[in-house]
Amino acid sequence: MKDRFRASLKSPRSYRKTVLLIAITVAATLIVSSLMSIWLSRVLDLAIPSIGHVTTRGVEAYWDQNLTNKTEIYDWGSIWPGASKNLTLYLRSISNVETTLNLTSENWTFRKSNNDTVAEPPQTTPYMNLTWNYNNTIVQPGEVLQVTLTLSVDRSSDFIEFLIANEVRSFSVDIIISTTEYS
Repeated sequence: MKDRFRASLKSPRSYRKTVLLIAITVAATLIVSSLMSIWLSRVLDLAIPSIGHVTTRGVEAYWDQNLTNKTEIYDWGSIWPGASKNLTLYLRSISNVETTLNLTSENWTFRKSNNDTVAEPPQTTPYMNLTWNYNNTIVQPGEVLQVTLTLSVDRSSDFIEFLIANEVRSFSVDIIISTTEYS
């Protein structure tokens, strides 16, 4: 029995390849995990502070349903690729005729940390989308509607590369809510 036990124990030299393989595996794992951590810290740090400038025509926008606090600038806060944020507004028609509402966005402007504009601001951006839940109903003069705007941000690799390559640190957009006379 003792002989079998001794025979099963091999000299340290015979384990040399196994130990070397384990050491290489551990080193490769540490290198890969370090590189992934660095990459993820850059990606996870891609939150973009943002401001929306709210302009209205034919309506007034308010934060509250009591219509005491007008809305002109909205801070979306930091938003990450792949995320969306909502903004609830109360819109009061100041038109004297029946209307429908329109939502447009303009002047999408991306900025670096030193506040330099990244590129000529496009009228729209393929990376961000502004929508709302308004369903084209007729708005009566003086009527108040609650609407929710949603800012959705793309999480494509193209957008992430755009943010990193241009060192984007913030963006702004002009939000225009206007009326069209109903006919």
